[in-house]
Amino acid sequence: MNGDTPKIDNYIGGAFVPPSTNEYLPVHNPADGSILAGVAVSNAADVDQAVAAAEAALPAWSHMTIKARAAIMLKFHALVRDNAGALAALIVKENGKNMTEALADVAKGNETVEYACGLSLVAAGQTMRVSSVVQCEDRRVPLGVVASIVPFNFPFMVPMWTMPIALVLGNTFILKPSEKVPMTMHAVAALIEKAGFPPGVFQMVNGTKVAVESLIANPAVKAITFVGSSPVAKIVSDASRSLNKRCTALGGAKNHLVALDDCELEGAAADITVSFAGCAGQRCMAASVLLTLGQQTNLVNAIQTKAAAIAPGVGPGQLGPVIDEASYKKIISYIAAAEDSGAKVLLDGRSWKKEKGNWIGPTILLHKSAKDKTVTDEVFGPVLSIYECSSWEEAIEVENASPFGNAASVYTTNGGNADWFLTRFRAAMLGVNIGIPVPREPFSFGGLYGTSSKYGDMDITGAPCMEFFSNRIKVTSKWPVQRTSVQATLPEANGAMDHANFAGTM
Repeated sequence: MNGDTPKIDNYIGGAFVPPSTNEYLPVHNPADGSILAGVAVSNAADVDQAVAAAEAALPAWSHMTIKARAAIMLKFHALVRDNAGALAALIVKENGKNMTEALADVAKGNETVEYACGLSLVAAGQTMRVSSVVQCEDRRVPLGVVASIVPFNFPFMVPMWTMPIALVLGNTFILKPSEKVPMTMHAVAALIEKAGFPPGVFQMVNGTKVAVESLIANPAVKAITFVGSSPVAKIVSDASRSLNKRCTALGGAKNHLVALDDCELEGAAADITVSFAGCAGQRCMAASVLLTLGQQTNLVNAIQTKAAAIAPGVGPGQLGPVIDEASYKKIISYIAAAEDSGAKVLLDGRSWKKEKGNWIGPTILLHKSAKDKTVTDEVFGPVLSIYECSSWEEAIEVENASPFGNAASVYTTNGGNADWFLTRFRAAMLGVNIGIPVPREPFSFGGLYGTSSKYGDMDITGAPCMEFFSNRIKVTSKWPVQRTSVQATLPEANGAMDHANFAGTM
């Protein structure tokens, strides 16, 4: 980096501020390796500064009505919509998505913003008269200062899974973006300010491991969400919960598609290709294993033809690079390992290698064993592993054996066949004739608890996210009533026995 390289500073107290370390990491363009910017490397002092500003802003923000907070969020929603093209262009540069995928990143994130704008309709508590003189109600109150640690693969959408909901509920929020793609949210911070969020309500602290550990360790941070690899998700969850913090940590995935011989061939082939190769395979919902029932040559050939027609680039319908050299080398190593184990390479994306950039094309492997590393591990690249199963039961056995539990889908034109698999898959997000079964609000997003895809408390987005970022306060009230002379003679109207019965249930 040189003195002319743009700097991505922290956003604290309504202003961009440099890190106390005065250190910056280069942000590379994955397409050609050029340096786009320098991103701040923050330490505990920077995190403490952000937390202090968030604490200072909390009383006034949390005491606003939810409708008043949602009104500001609605302005932000409009600003994102109006600036979608500019945000998408940043995503193309720093992430490598093509423009269509980048625009979808922004649009899908803004859907959660829109959902948050309507939280006043769904976040209201319950009130009920439970006896003649006793009333119960619950009130939803914010947790306080909360934080989200997000990955590189969706620079806008994943931060929006949590930020809008947390803020409208009355929390103040600290974001730790991926150091690989900080430019998008740097631009978003300016839109947040323009929308009218008070200083300190939204903070952004850039950096790496030290910043993450400092957010978890700070006692004023009441909840942590994380999206990333499974090993780190477990570390974040364990560290947070050891400090009695609420935590949702979503890890990796190995999603399985089962194609039955009655599937609609053209539709299935197109959908499977988009699922495994779209966004360079760098999404936790990407299909990475296709289980066919016997040799489904026509389907496999159709997928191969469609994938082979994809060209490298960042234009519509093209396939961009993977995020960095380390990811490229990892993907290459898995393809080589599959070859060594006897897998047949039906389509080899290694031919896309360029002198500059992290380019790898769609790759399709036909495996002899379902235990090959490339079949079982998360590759996180445009690689589809195909394995021929002898029966439905074997397909379920392969899917259920995965340590992950994120998503699974079945391709069929028969509802009964679909239901057979839906009741046996071991994953939290299931699909029928759809390779990317992402539920949208008010439904939630998250893997299966107890697997390597999910650690911690709840899902993110939707109603579970609303529960995550708030506490329910229960209020039980008894007020004396003025009794008429007639009511005073009726024991059942007195209320004393009624309340005694109520109290006796405790």
